[in-house]
Order: sequence, then structure tokens, then C-alpha cells
Amino acid sequence: MITPNPRAAALLIAALLIAGCGTEEGRPAARTQRQQSPAPDVTIDVAPQQLPGLGSSTWAKVPSDTRQALVVTGRDKDSSRSAAVLYERTDAGWEAVGGSWPAHNALRGWTDHHVAGDLHSPIGVFSLTDAGGRLPDPGTRLPYDHGPAFTISGTGFEGEPLAGSFDYVVAVNYNRKPGTSPLDWTRPMGENRGGGIWIHVDHKGPTQGCVSLAKEHMRELLRALDPGLHPVVVMGDRASLAR
Repeated sequence: MITPNPRAAALLIAALLIAGCGTEEGRPAARTQRQQSPAPDVTIDVAPQQLPGLGSSTWAKVPSDTRQALVVTGRDKDSSRSAAVLYERTDAGWEAVGGSWPAHNALRGWTDHHVAGDLHSPIGVFSLTDAGGRLPDPGTRLPYDHGPAFTISGTGFEGEPLAGSFDYVVAVNYNRKPGTSPLDWTRPMGENRGGGIWIHVDHKGPTQGCVSLAKEHMRELLRALDPGLHPVVVMGDRASLAR
């Protein structure tokens, strides 16, 4: 268990609230002896070698050793609604683990340059190394910080209650120190670039900058994430991820 700094925990919770061919006698086969295509009624499923929906620029940011990725795709640049799909890379290619989960992101959508208080979610590829929550560990292989510091109250942008939003969280390694509690306040790029970006329980409304999933999907995610597969989250609006 990771032990958080009490003062840092309080500060963070406050900020989140604001905030080949055949041959014959060695000669090449004749050009007319081509491999036949499968019959029209035969379907061959081949897993993609690249994560679906990602353009060359985004794909280049996915670490070569990553074998697990949560892809969060926003409806558009200014939308607070998105969908999340967990993928794992096998010998055949990338395959979805389960279905598509509805999600929320920040009130004002997405940005390539997140700053504190802008109410946008950062676009990018970020590693996932640490988790925590108000509720006990549901069986994750990530380090899990459990305690009452993850309690939150108040209401969201649409008047919805925020209670329970931090029952389960996974820290997104945007402007934070990996290997620490999600409550750690360290900001390598400076406090003005924001932080405290988490994947947490959905409260049925836009977030300050985080990504939120239904509680049952958070439990599924936590149980699935495997540090040995070097998991990442790839997040942003559809157009941005396709670049």
C-alpha cells in the first residue's frame, strides 16, 4: 500500500473540487500461378497490428513494450462525452477486451496543452501505474492506496452528486510522479500545467479534466490492468487521435 502525504491529499481533493512460392526446377512459378483468394463466403478475422482509430502521430507515442491500452475517444473536440475500449496485444495483434464503455471527460472537451483550471482533458498517451480509492482494493495488480482521503462531496456541473466518484481511481501519468499514490502532489511540469488527472467512477456529468467510467467498469478495468503489460491510456477526441 502506498502511504499518501495527508496535507497533499487534502490539497488535491480541494483542487479536484475546483478544479512468399512454388517453383519447378529452381525457376520461379509462372505469373499466372497466383495464390487464390478465399471464397467470398469465408471470413478471416485478423487482429490489427495498430490500435484502431489512431493515426501515425498518435501511434508513434505508444511505447513499443506496451501490451495493454485503454483507448478513450471523445465525440469531438468540445464534447464532454466519450467511449472507452480496453485492448490487449497478442501474437495476432491488438484485440478488444470486452466492449465499449460510455465515459465522460472534461466539461470543455479536449486540449493539446492542458493548464490548471482550463476544464479540458489532456490529449495524449499516458502510462498507468498507480491506483487507489475510498473502497477496498477490488483485485487490481497495480499498487492500490486505500483510505478515506478519497472521499468527495458536493455537486457537479449539472447538479449531480459527486459522492462516490473516487471510490475507485487510476492515476493518469500526466504531470505526476509515477510510482506514488494518486494523491501525491508532485507536478514535474509545474503546478500551472495542472495535474490530478484520474480515471474514476462516473458521476453522470462532465469532469474537471478526468475521465470517468461507471463503477462496474472501473472494477473491470482495475482487475484487468497488468503492470507487466505496461498499460497506457490513449485519450483525446476522435479527430486528434486520428492524426
